[in-house]
Amino acid sequence: MEWTGARYADKPTVEARIWIDAPPARVWELVSDIGLMPSMSAELQSVAWLDGATGPAAGARFTGRSKHEALGEWETTSYIVEFEPQRVFGWAVEDPANPSALWRFRLEPKDGGTELSEWMQLGPARSGLSFAIDQMPDKEQKIVFVRMREFERNITVTLEQIKTLAEAS
Repeated sequence: MEWTGARYADKPTVEARIWIDAPPARVWELVSDIGLMPSMSAELQSVAWLDGATGPAAGARFTGRSKHEALGEWETTSYIVEFEPQRVFGWAVEDPANPSALWRFRLEPKDGGTELSEWMQLGPARSGLSFAIDQMPDKEQKIVFVRMREFERNITVTLEQIKTLAEAS
């Protein structure tokens, strides 16, 4: 990731892509299984569906518990805001109308397999990162850059793990 000088209010984004030698249906099984995600993340510790949901659907909610060396531990509620089976799975963190983050997996059939992308947007609502920025407002751009670089690294690892799982079956 190159330096962008982005501030939190800019709603910075990051995205990574990978080609997977498996059909979209198989890749979809993995990306839409939120229970699988903590095993692929050093930060996300656990997830749980809310309101009796047992799987993804538009409007469904789930909690996520996360842990970060510098930011501590926290829990969020996410809302599925994009849901097209075998195409797109996206969620808003905390408030769908004013999220602290947006996340999305997008699947495209390509060359006999699937191109999978994972994208995220920070903000516009405040998040745990906002407290770090409050403490060091003169370092906001560096704080945002470092966090976005972490997201990019983590997303890349997640995509590689999904590829390994999808291609193994």
